[in-house]
Amino acid sequence: MPIQRLFRGTALLCLLLVTLSSQISNALASENASTQLQALIDDHWQYYLEENPTTAGRMGVPGYNHRLPAAAPADIQRRLRAEQTFLQRLEGIERSELDDTQQVNYDLFGWVLENSIEGDKLGLERIPLNTFYGFHSLALNASKGLAMRKVSDYEDYLKRLGEIPRYFRENIANMRRGVEDGFVLPKIVVQGIAPTVRAQVYSDPTKSSLYEPFEALPATMPEAEQQRLQAAGKKVIGEAVIPAFREFADFFEGDYLTAATDSLGAEQLPGGKDYYRHEIKQYVTLDMDPAEIHKIGLAEVKRIRAEMDALIKESGFKGDFKAFTKFLRTDPQFYAKTAEELLKEAAYVAKQIDYVMPEFFGHLPRMPYGIVPVPDEIAPNYTTASYNSAAIGGTRGGAYWLNTYALDQRPLYELPALTLHEGVPGHHHQNALSQELENVPEFRKQLYLSAYGEGWGLYSERLGIEMGIYKTPYEHFGRLSYEMWRACRLVIDTGVHSQGWSREQALDFLADNTSLSEGNVRAEVDRYISWPGQALSYKMGEIKIRELRAEAEAALGDDFDIRAFHDALLGNGALPLSLLEAQMDAFVARQKLQIADPKNKKK
Repeated sequence: MPIQRLFRGTALLCLLLVTLSSQISNALASENASTQLQALIDDHWQYYLEENPTTAGRMGVPGYNHRLPAAAPADIQRRLRAEQTFLQRLEGIERSELDDTQQVNYDLFGWVLENSIEGDKLGLERIPLNTFYGFHSLALNASKGLAMRKVSDYEDYLKRLGEIPRYFRENIANMRRGVEDGFVLPKIVVQGIAPTVRAQVYSDPTKSSLYEPFEALPATMPEAEQQRLQAAGKKVIGEAVIPAFREFADFFEGDYLTAATDSLGAEQLPGGKDYYRHEIKQYVTLDMDPAEIHKIGLAEVKRIRAEMDALIKESGFKGDFKAFTKFLRTDPQFYAKTAEELLKEAAYVAKQIDYVMPEFFGHLPRMPYGIVPVPDEIAPNYTTASYNSAAIGGTRGGAYWLNTYALDQRPLYELPALTLHEGVPGHHHQNALSQELENVPEFRKQLYLSAYGEGWGLYSERLGIEMGIYKTPYEHFGRLSYEMWRACRLVIDTGVHSQGWSREQALDFLADNTSLSEGNVRAEVDRYISWPGQALSYKMGEIKIRELRAEAEAALGDDFDIRAFHDALLGNGALPLSLLEAQMDAFVARQKLQIADPKNKKK
């Protein structure tokens, strides 16, 4: 054999061996990175369940239903160290060696860790409540979403109730540190929440909502066992839970109210600028300047107001905006006479939406939902409505909570927009799809990011126009009023927390630009004051989703498929807005490939 041919053959063999070796090395590196990431996420999930036993129970994970979270300073520092270690492990994994799905897991997991670490460093546990939720409301929901069928389930529940005094003491201690630091809620907020706390101090323990599970014991349970559990329930609620609420109410109405601020803004608190910027990052999922958001809000208010004025003119109403909103707020035709009537009207709207859902979504969740009145004990200080997702493995569907307190503050013309937002295609549709995700880490199934979720809810209200849900000019105005409401939030939240706005300025701005009732205006403004940043998530998230749809429509033209777009937008569960944008850019690119060559059907 000629030496040249032998040399060429040897060189070719060497090249093949080098190529094969490189491929094997790359495959091993990819497998190693993937294995490392999966192990890290698994470790964090077990950590998360340990630290959040109430969420674990709602996820259907056994072994946690007897506990409440730990909130002492040592626990907070332990969590901070643990999450810093998790982040270090994540940064040690080579992201480029992961596939597309794993890169989403990597990016999302990193975002969650960084956000949590920043919050721990800021000491946010010093203000563990607002007008919408708090540690005390978590305790009141101790049995919510749990499947209670056996004696052992009720024994676990009794143990959880017994944890409430410890849990309250730890949170009160954190609030006392806030008092010392000057990091406290405003007086107006404390005065609004205090009656709802005091309302839990019952003389008869069976009047507490925490006793309700003992009133619905399984019929198959022996009578003697039922009586024993009921007696134990009365004892722990009467001797442990109610005294804990009394201690908290005394502290909240006493030392805490005395220390509460007369000022309203987050930036006016010690370390307030960093605090408010963190809250913006947490809820908008983007690092944005409050002044920039304020400017966006003012522009949106101006645009929507022009649409509202045009609609008033088209309706034939003789009068200006102020006269029209007064008409909507006061005319009896727009208000239910009973709670049942309000709930039935919402249910009727919901079924109209259900009928047309397949036209706009290719993938519908298996989990149903119901319409439930907001519990009486919290209704007076609660918002108009909310959504509570179903517990995985539980015995109930998702719950669209509708506030039936003060019916003269709950106009019927707002129900279409409200139901689109809280039910389907809004929060229930999005949450149920997230819970039913397959082949993703467990943390992604329960993750809720406000800009994504609330942005989708507000987008769903607008989608109701295409779905044909709004039937009257009043219902169309109700939708515009709701959109204006969320635009006003951009202005009011940033105005109060970064620009020195007074409560009166905020109340007047919301009342002057929406048809919201006076009661809703007060409840909403106090919510924004007590919960910095969260109110920004609705409009900022919706603006981004509308931008993504406009870009997809422009790129795909006549080949744009609304069902495919919606399924892709919801197909990964909750994502920060920057990551959502990247995913939707990839969706558009795949659609273009498929249009160019129908054989490219990779989803």
